[in-house]
Amino acid sequence: MFVPSFYREPDGSWMSDLIRSNPLALLVSNGSPADGPFATHLPVILDPELGGEWPDDLTGVTLWGHMNRANPHWKALESGGVVLLTFTGPHAYVSPTVYRKTPAAPTWNFTAVHVHGVLEKMESPDETLAVVQSTVRAFEADLGTGWDMSESLDYFRQIAPAVGAFRIRVTGAESMFKLSQEQAPEVRDRVRESFDANGCTRHRQVAEMMSRLT
Repeated sequence: MFVPSFYREPDGSWMSDLIRSNPLALLVSNGSPADGPFATHLPVILDPELGGEWPDDLTGVTLWGHMNRANPHWKALESGGVVLLTFTGPHAYVSPTVYRKTPAAPTWNFTAVHVHGVLEKMESPDETLAVVQSTVRAFEADLGTGWDMSESLDYFRQIAPAVGAFRIRVTGAESMFKLSQEQAPEVRDRVRESFDANGCTRHRQVAEMMSRLT
């Protein structure tokens, strides 16, 4: 990902915060010349052994994920293969009317993290079930209502053979927080204020991230 210097995150915590808040990743890997690349949207969690604390530096960290084994992408994946995970955070269109100057050009403010890593398939039923259960725990704690999965464990065991679980050892990560940093402070403030006044949650989230820059 090409990241101009002024769009780099102010500190590493921005990257880990974005992933934790937007855990639905796009897993991308190379395919054959005939098939082209594969891409699958799927949830990703931190290896539970890390205690749920996302480090600022993701290099060396292990991530867990899973997909449907019926997905052709699963068959194309190989242990030891290099993959890319992309995470997209808040984003919003910027109209030139907000700038109050001419000439001007529209643009898009956005936030994204790209994570590179080496994938390893988890083939055993116990490992697969552990990934499913750990995923439930992680998301119920962060995003859910504390649902108790104990009465559904037999159902989990029934569906586990259709689940393809994997771990990814992160070899590098990069992010882009394009939040009008190239604009003069007064222009950037107007962009932020326009987002904050918007009724769309996504726009307000972008405004919150812009506020963290000052």
